Amino acid sequence: MSLASAFSVTAVALALEAIFGYPAFLLRAVGHPVTWIGWLIHVTETRLNRPGSPARLQKLLGAVSLIFWLTCAGACGGLFSWLCGGSYAGELILAALASSLLAQRSLYEHVRAVADALERDSLEAARGAVSQIVGRITDDLDKAGVARAAIESLAENFSDGVVAPAFWLAAGGLTGAMLYKTINTADSMIGHRTPRFINFGWASARLDDLVNLPAARLSALLLVLAASFDGVASVREAWKAAWRDAPKHVSPNAGWPEAAIAGALGLKLGGPRVYGQDVIDGALMGDGRRAATCKDIRRALTLFRRAAALQILAYAALALVFIGRG
Repeated sequence: MSLASAFSVTAVALALEAIFGYPAFLLRAVGHPVTWIGWLIHVTETRLNRPGSPARLQKLLGAVSLIFWLTCAGACGGLFSWLCGGSYAGELILAALASSLLAQRSLYEHVRAVADALERDSLEAARGAVSQIVGRITDDLDKAGVARAAIESLAENFSDGVVAPAFWLAAGGLTGAMLYKTINTADSMIGHRTPRFINFGWASARLDDLVNLPAARLSALLLVLAASFDGVASVREAWKAAWRDAPKHVSPNAGWPEAAIAGALGLKLGGPRVYGQDVIDGALMGDGRRAATCKDIRRALTLFRRAAALQILAYAALALVFIGRG
């Protein structure tokens, strides 16, 4: 696939997913590609991961499993790319297939549901809604805690659910996007520092850190640029927070979009979080308020939409540039 085609497919895939999302009838009929990947990971992990085994053996089996999952995903992506290649209609089909690996619309709707619940003054409903998009315990969160969790999840998932799969789609076609989504799904399922997964999921977690390096920084840049179109958000504070606070995050990637959105909105995100029985004392992002509200979630969603639109325009512009050169 030429660069012009790769950028065109990426722009169209992003636009299709933003407008239509993943069709409900397809979800009912065949499920979602991520659930297929997740099923394969789950089946393999339950058969090969033995927590009582030596750490080196667990790491080896986890790495071999990851290679197996990537081989399956790469084969599927390569097959569809071969079947659809060589025509404009085929590229449109590829874009439609690739759109299923993006999460702009679903992320927006999930975060909006949190804001809607807070506006109805229903804390329990807001906790339930935010629990759908975060891994932490939400039972004891107050309204400000729920709002912060929603904004933090929006920022982090903008990076690994939207910007990263689009980046790897542009770089490696449908195969690249499939490989990325497999790595990211494996990390979300087994890349935890728990007794069961700390060794078996080691390879998945490290590779996920690596493949998200470019997208995390790009997502922060997009959020900073989006802030320039907002009369309230601060471009300067977004940029400052990203450069200063992102390296403090336990993840080499998640801090970039989280710090950028914190600075843009005048919030202070991060801090202690409860995952199961463990309390993670996360770094603080931004210099602003801790008392986030549903209005802040709405402002974050506006930034998200503008950043997503900027990404589509960027890929469309790149496609036009390379079409012109051809």
